[in-house]
Amino acid sequence: MKAYKDMTKEELAHEIKELKASYKKYKDMDLRLDMSRGKPCREQLDISMGMMDALNSEADLSCADGTDCRNYGVLTGIEEAKVLLGDMMENNPDNIIIYGNSSLNVMYDTIARAMTHGIMGNTPWCKQDKLKFLCPVPGYDRHFAITEYFGIEMIPVAMTPEGPDMDVVEKLVSEDPAVKGIWCTPKYSNPQGYSYSDETVTRFAKLKPAAPDFRIFWDNAYGIHHLYEDKQDYLVEILAECKRCGNPDLVYKFASTSKISFPGSGIAALATSPNNLEDIMKQLKNQTIGHDKVNQLRHVRFFGDIYGMTEHMRKHANIIRPKFEAVLATLDNRLGGLEIGEWTRPIGGYFISFDAMEGCAKAIVEKAKKAGVIMTNAGATWPYGKDPHDSNIRIAPTYPNMEDLKLAAELFTLCVRLVSAEKIYSQMAD
Repeated sequence: MKAYKDMTKEELAHEIKELKASYKKYKDMDLRLDMSRGKPCREQLDISMGMMDALNSEADLSCADGTDCRNYGVLTGIEEAKVLLGDMMENNPDNIIIYGNSSLNVMYDTIARAMTHGIMGNTPWCKQDKLKFLCPVPGYDRHFAITEYFGIEMIPVAMTPEGPDMDVVEKLVSEDPAVKGIWCTPKYSNPQGYSYSDETVTRFAKLKPAAPDFRIFWDNAYGIHHLYEDKQDYLVEILAECKRCGNPDLVYKFASTSKISFPGSGIAALATSPNNLEDIMKQLKNQTIGHDKVNQLRHVRFFGDIYGMTEHMRKHANIIRPKFEAVLATLDNRLGGLEIGEWTRPIGGYFISFDAMEGCAKAIVEKAKKAGVIMTNAGATWPYGKDPHDSNIRIAPTYPNMEDLKLAAELFTLCVRLVSAEKIYSQMAD
């Protein structure tokens, strides 16, 4: 297919005319398609329904150590759940706290605690003059929303296929004591689907922060979310690497079963060093007597162990892999050779990252919305919702059914072509 920039003005005008006619047909279809968030589809939720039968009124709700899960107590979570999530996160169960259903809530809580009470005896963040957070971009909008809510200045750091630009990270962290943290989605990153290289993880572990209360917020949201059996990324375990490099307290590592069991009623966990755990426990014991142990036990009884969880994830992959492949095939077929966009080809996670021509993303998303397809807002993958290039768009293939997804992908590529063609046409000399 001929690149738009190589077309004559007459050829491009003809292309725009045909694209507008096709776009009108989509608008006349009165579509109502939503691919704005990375939500599991109904079929994915259905494979966890057996969890509802894992416990009933006749079930023994006692743990192996005799703890009655119906009662108060066990602040850090039942041992069986720590073992299960410890295996999932590749961490020692002794270094884990089990929370409620949302890891995002744990991240928010961790920032709030640092604001009000500081980290390991350091001055509370709210009493310090300036606070900054590094934000790999494109990145996860809900991470950015937390730091924005607390008034923390966010500094974009470019992502590469190996992870964040570590030259920039090392410089900012080592030189500026106002830099208190960095958001990381290290495996199958949101939205690009990149996984940090071994070198990147080691460079994180060797950071020499100017601030004693600097922490890496390591959100391993997609640790076991592979799409393929024969193509899987593996990550150096960050806590072990930090300990090996003499920085045991540098990381808070988060995970949950949100896209494994039920997003609204899974279990979340935080893994970190013994020193950090002791610091967190001082606050946690005043916040709660313990999280939902019955739900923790339900997860243990349903999955059994990490092998049961891994087998469960194969079922997820079998459902969503064809959706990713369908979207990628449409992008290739409709946009290949036009030189008006680039996109990632993830082998895990929940998203595809699309980079349009500079200055086109908002117009593409708005045009898709007018024709009935809701996507993540352009700019959402940058702090403050402001993509300086107006180019990145997050594609979330998992939630729609296959028929709707294919239709949405066709419409999306049509919008990309139309907006891009009009932009190039407007820049052509008469």
